[in-house]
Amino acid sequence: MEPALAARGLVKQYSRVRAVDGIDVDVAAGERVALLGPNGAGKTTTLLMLLGAITPDEGTVQVLGHRLPGARQAAMAEVGFAAGYLPLAERLRVGEFLDFYAKLYGVARPKQQAEEGLERFGIGYLRSALGSELSSGQKTLVSIVKATLHRPRLLVLDEPTASLDPDVADRVRSGLLTYAASEGAAILVTSHNMAEVEQLAQRVMFVRAGRVVADDTPAKVAALYGRENLEGVFLHLAREP
Repeated sequence: MEPALAARGLVKQYSRVRAVDGIDVDVAAGERVALLGPNGAGKTTTLLMLLGAITPDEGTVQVLGHRLPGARQAAMAEVGFAAGYLPLAERLRVGEFLDFYAKLYGVARPKQQAEEGLERFGIGYLRSALGSELSSGQKTLVSIVKATLHRPRLLVLDEPTASLDPDVADRVRSGLLTYAASEGAAILVTSHNMAEVEQLAQRVMFVRAGRVVADDTPAKVAALYGRENLEGVFLHLAREP
């Protein structure tokens, strides 16, 4: 089976700063992978290159068998992206917003897909709410529902639970695990919540100064650095000169 994602030798230079310095990224079909590291490590730049939103200075990206940038449109038709910082339409009701995007995605039964997504993440009660009435956590949940409307084979999530209260963050994690299991979808996620990562990810990649410094299961990465858990690894990498 073809991998969900395969990138080789990604490099991105900004003026005098090399944000990404030769990163390889592999995500197998149905695999859940976390891309971790301190602020400024190069995580978001890497995600943007993997999505074809920015072009790497060096390296190659293949998403679900499609080579970027040439086949980006075909690739993104099978990818869902969500981030806590993405805005929602404030003057549309949640149901209208999701229906609109489902039709853009070419979903055969847009209203049914939207309803299933809302129920999967436990927010069916929000279908009639205006975007302007939603809390930041509710907006994040709706954004993730939008990202899954077309049943993507790969979900890319940038800090999906940042600043969310524990209850909402738990709904996000539970909904993502349910979606991945039911659809056989792969997930690539960034997060600063190491306890969350240990629940979501089967494999973790730690990035530091634009390079991958560890790539294995959470337990094996913790053991590699002689730490009890991923939190200890993160603190070590963030504080080490």
